[in-house]
Amino acid sequence: MALSHVTLNFISMVFLAASLVMLWFVILSGLTTTSPLHQTFFLRADTSGIMGARPISQWTYFFVCGDGNNDCGSAHPAAGVGSAWSGSPSNAPAELVGGFGGDTTSSNYWYMWRFGWVFFLIGLFFEVLAFFSAFLACCSRLGSAITGLIALAALLFYTIAVSLMTATFVKMRNAFVADDREASLGTYAFGFSWGAWAALFISTVLFFMGTHAKKRNGPPAATPTGRSWGWGRKKSTRSRKSFDGRRVKEEYP
Repeated sequence: MALSHVTLNFISMVFLAASLVMLWFVILSGLTTTSPLHQTFFLRADTSGIMGARPISQWTYFFVCGDGNNDCGSAHPAAGVGSAWSGSPSNAPAELVGGFGGDTTSSNYWYMWRFGWVFFLIGLFFEVLAFFSAFLACCSRLGSAITGLIALAALLFYTIAVSLMTATFVKMRNAFVADDREASLGTYAFGFSWGAWAALFISTVLFFMGTHAKKRNGPPAATPTGRSWGWGRKKSTRSRKSFDGRRVKEEYP
């Protein structure tokens, strides 16, 4: 049985809300030691012996922290990945160091993460806008179409964000491993990031499906006269006289 317009939009809102929750887990990582925030980081690497760095560094959305997301530095928007160490550091992987961010970060990693960080915020803005617009989507197909377009914009920006995030930290991990240092990707941060993308994608598809769904399920309602409001063919009636002179009605489909 086909789902109604209201049902589809309700399911869309659930997926959109789930996407927002997972995205907030990523953005707020490093702020507290409460689970799962203290387990959420993009990359964990051995930075012992690098000038100005902690023995273990974990990169989160706003911070570079120590083991367990403790001993975090100050919050910086779109900080360079090289903010984990001092300028012109010794013993750091050469691929990661360059003239950006106070001589801490190479140009590739500086721009990849900086733009990834910004696209995360833009995607979040459109997701929040789509969530509030979704209440209008329950009222009409036009509302579903408008919300679907907003969600599609969020999906576009968020796709760029998670792609840049993945490229940045996968390449960083490889650079640390090539420098004979242990490094691993953050399971929670990557899981939340791509899980939020999947939920947003499903939500966007469902909003557009809602523009073609029926407003309600079930048989057409009948009027007080017995006529149906549906689009089906109406029965016609006409009368004729019986053999005894009385008038009777005949129904024709």
